[in-house]
Amino acid sequence: MSTEEQILVIPTSVIEALGAFEGFEPDVDRYLKPLLASDQLSFQPRSQMEEDPSFKQLIPYVVLEWTDSDGQVHLFRYTRGSGQGEKRLHAKRSVGIGGHISSEDADSSDLYRTGMLRELNEELVIESKYEEQVVGLIYDPSNAVGRVHLGVVHLMKMESADVRNNESGLVDSGFAPLAELISQRDHFEIWSQLCLDHLYPQT
Repeated sequence: MSTEEQILVIPTSVIEALGAFEGFEPDVDRYLKPLLASDQLSFQPRSQMEEDPSFKQLIPYVVLEWTDSDGQVHLFRYTRGSGQGEKRLHAKRSVGIGGHISSEDADSSDLYRTGMLRELNEELVIESKYEEQVVGLIYDPSNAVGRVHLGVVHLMKMESADVRNNESGLVDSGFAPLAELISQRDHFEIWSQLCLDHLYPQT
């Protein structure tokens, strides 16, 4: 019998003490360092946390950007298959790669980053150099999934398009022109919509 996954969470009250927000929050410094340094972080059973909005699950959400030789920006996108991740998000399109920080990451001196890289490497094979920056946080209480998750948005700017799928649950994957994705915005999960709106605002 398998042991249930233990995932990293923080009480919602800790986030609210820093300043409650909804949607995309670009002020990373105000939130991320205090949250990751908090003594209120803990690992809890995933099944319980999925139904308890008094805690938030910390979810790295990595957006991969590549600019081609003509200066056209592309983002890595995919559709969530039935065997991948959160069942309530199946068949949703996404520009974010990520998942839970698990107790298996706790042996590291930087468990958050270890978990983020583990999730990324489980789902993708990245053979390009890149520059990475944390660019925002996402909280969307409009649905049952969003109410129990806090997204930490990482933007990885790739030197090349040498990225491929490493996970059978990610289908229709690869880089696509930003303009095309924006035109299809309504087909994406809410977190991806928020990233498109705030990272690539239309003038």
